[in-house]
Amino acid sequence: MNRIIFVVLALLLVAIAVANPFFLEPAGFLAFVKRAAPLVILAAGQYFVIVSGEFDLSVGSLVTVEVVVAARLIDGDEAATWPVLALLLALGVVVGLVNGVITTLLRVPSFITTLGTMLVLSGAVFLWTGGAPRGALSAGFRVLGRDTLFAALILVVVAVAATLLTRSTYGRTLVATGDNEQAAALSGVRVVRARIIAFALSGMAAAVAGIMLGGFAGVSAQVGQGLEFSAITAVVLGGVALGGGKGSVVAAMGGAFTLEALFTLLNLYGISGALEYTVQGVIIVAAVAAGAVRLPGFRKSPRKGDAHAAS
Repeated sequence: MNRIIFVVLALLLVAIAVANPFFLEPAGFLAFVKRAAPLVILAAGQYFVIVSGEFDLSVGSLVTVEVVVAARLIDGDEAATWPVLALLLALGVVVGLVNGVITTLLRVPSFITTLGTMLVLSGAVFLWTGGAPRGALSAGFRVLGRDTLFAALILVVVAVAATLLTRSTYGRTLVATGDNEQAAALSGVRVVRARIIAFALSGMAAAVAGIMLGGFAGVSAQVGQGLEFSAITAVVLGGVALGGGKGSVVAAMGGAFTLEALFTLLNLYGISGALEYTVQGVIIVAAVAAGAVRLPGFRKSPRKGDAHAAS
């Protein structure tokens, strides 16, 4: 599946170029990359969580929080840009750490943990803004998502960092954890620490995506709505097993590009944007079904106390 996804992506790009010849020009293709960059970054972060055998449903709400908080704190003040950027990255990591600690140490299933975090963050945004965010982003902040070269540079940095991390000892132990956490724990892998770090990486990726979306799309209380499902769809489209233990972060990012290309093609042919959710649902169900056929009971090793104790 790792290679197939890039074949599918190439076919979709050709179809887009046929429907819109401007896409072949550098400006047209870079505009596509800029639109896809936040989802690609979210997919990279989501990969670390999913390959470890968990889920993170909070990233969409976290993206919204990042944008709303940035606008409120900066409020057009250029001097506040860099301190707020640092705060946003720290906020993403903290939310990820909280998700990881609750999931691993308190043994609350990650689906429930991150669903709860999603609702808490969404409620906090609505309570703080009343549905109408206040403040404004500075020009220096907006250039990070609006400027094509900046967006491409950020994407390249994230892609290289994620790839190097997956090839490190940590990346290999994370895959081992998702494949069989008991065996990983018995072989000396710190399962709890590995998963907490994975959630922190997902939170940081959401922070970066939020910063880029704030620059690209502006301030909105719905800017991150649905992105958690798009990120998961992209990851499974890239061949990452939902039960963990199998997959490539490069393919996961390729899945994000493929999903964005598919939506772009549907839009060019005037097909309703509401179909995007249908497409994502079909992809997720098909991925789970395929995993169940290959490995009945795709969650290979239920969480047990001894595995946590060993970690």
